Amino acid sequence: MMAASVVSAAALVALGILSLAFLLTVYRVVAGPTLPDRILALDMLVAIVIGFIAVIAIKTGFTLYIDIAISLGLVGFLATVAFARFVLAQAEPDPMQQSPGDERNESSQKKSRKNNKRAKGGR
Repeated sequence: MMAASVVSAAALVALGILSLAFLLTVYRVVAGPTLPDRILALDMLVAIVIGFIAVIAIKTGFTLYIDIAISLGLVGFLATVAFARFVLAQAEPDPMQQSPGDERNESSQKKSRKNNKRAKGGR
């Protein structure tokens, strides 16, 4: 009986700490100064929710929750990769746009486009 009460108390403490972490991370999502900060906070929210699911699985003894936590981890990872690609795509300058004071000629523009295609794996 002693071990069950220790596990129950530890689960309550863990849920309290995870709740505090969840609130602080939600604040970072809302008030994050940049888009990458918000993306990182969303990834952290996924990790915190996985922690919640794991603690509840230990507390209830229902092991199906662990499978749900693993699935959520995979989906969260894919979402983070998609957000990172989105941020990188917005950060790359468009090679078709030039400033009015740009002195490059047509042949140097073609060479730079050709090199960009090769770097991206195109022909």
